[in-house]
Amino acid sequence: MSLIEDLKWRYATKRYDPTKKVSQEDIDKIVEAARLAPTSSGLQQFRVLVVSSQQIKEKLAPSSLNSDAMLDCSHVLVFAAWDRYTAERIDTIYDRITDERGLPRGRFSSYTDKIKNIYLNETPEENFAHTARQSYIAFAMALAQAAELKIDSTPAEGFNNALVDELLDLKSLGLKSVTLLYLGYRDETDWLAPMKKVRNPIEEFVIEYK
Repeated sequence: MSLIEDLKWRYATKRYDPTKKVSQEDIDKIVEAARLAPTSSGLQQFRVLVVSSQQIKEKLAPSSLNSDAMLDCSHVLVFAAWDRYTAERIDTIYDRITDERGLPRGRFSSYTDKIKNIYLNETPEENFAHTARQSYIAFAMALAQAAELKIDSTPAEGFNNALVDELLDLKSLGLKSVTLLYLGYRDETDWLAPMKKVRNPIEEFVIEYK
């Protein structure tokens, strides 16, 4: 199937079959799709936490608007972004880039100095607003990869970020949660499964300037 057909197939699953688990091989593919996503300045300003432990899901469930879906799905992916930019974080990424490409460290210092001047003079709130936006690109890639694998998914913003951050000790990692992605296989009683997918018609969705 084409990507378009895969996206037509997927929907925000409301009820999962708790007896069906996603294989580690497929989870790895979904995470890899997120890892390969483009990001501003190539900084990959977020991390993906993979939760399969039922015990941890039970602790996280009260944070969610759809706790049953979290409890019954196979895995929960937590997309968490840097809480702020630092010179060390920027330098670490660019040292990796130059090392991997066989270039001298500092090869891109004129550029990294420029972005440090921008980001390090912003507030932590402004920084996080930017890093969080980068995570959404990877989030979409993960959704698409899951659809290609015929793995059901539910994107979730409706959760208690503070509770998730505390339970997963994200502060110690310099991260803050942004979105959750439930993964698994739909239950046959899911009321939304047989419903027609509805989107704005293309003539309303696209505004052309020729």
